[in-house]
Amino acid sequence: MIPIGTAVPARYPPMITWLLIAANCGIFLFQQSLSPAELNDFIDRFALVPAHFFASAETELTAADFLPFVTMMFLHGGWFHLIFNMWTLWLFGPTVEDRVGYGRYIGFYFCCGIAASIAHLAFNPTSTEPALGASGAIAGVLGCYLGLFPFARVIVLVPILFLPLFFELPAMLFIGFWFLIQVLAGITELLIASPGGGVAWWAHVGGFIAGLILTPFIRQPVRNYRAYYADEGILGFNRRGLG
Repeated sequence: MIPIGTAVPARYPPMITWLLIAANCGIFLFQQSLSPAELNDFIDRFALVPAHFFASAETELTAADFLPFVTMMFLHGGWFHLIFNMWTLWLFGPTVEDRVGYGRYIGFYFCCGIAASIAHLAFNPTSTEPALGASGAIAGVLGCYLGLFPFARVIVLVPILFLPLFFELPAMLFIGFWFLIQVLAGITELLIASPGGGVAWWAHVGGFIAGLILTPFIRQPVRNYRAYYADEGILGFNRRGLG
């Protein structure tokens, strides 16, 4: 299932979402400009490598050693990785940002990304593979979207051979199914050791849970929202994203 649209309209321009997408794209283009040796050094320095924190009990960690908990959110391993993450953020970020406000949204995004990093570290303490990507923070955005609009419709594309089929699913069903896949894949990875790198499943789980937990604390009171204009909305849905 590929999400292609959401049904809840936003009332304010998603400035922070735009800035986050621009930052991720800009840094990825910078990665592309590096030589292979420079890129390896760059990834080793700014991506999250769990083994660096547990390599030796005698090694003293400095504040700079914890920088990858944040910087890894802006690194990506390839074009597909970047496009998929930015597409998901583009779809679900604006409405969450609209409901929580600019300041709370950026703080929330970083908190979810850091929670995702901690979860990955906890479940992969000996891994020497760099973990990178915005997906942990974006998983937090999905968790918040679920908390805010559990019954809002998400429009998804399901390709069957060469035939594209479109469906409307409640956010609870679509995001819940996505979360279940992350948990099952994470458990499978724990039970069956996989060589090399892979998807940071537990980072997704950690970011999502953090987003869901934080939602009640960051949601603005209704009185802080401006009223919808008469022509605001998405054709076929009401202002809560219900068909």
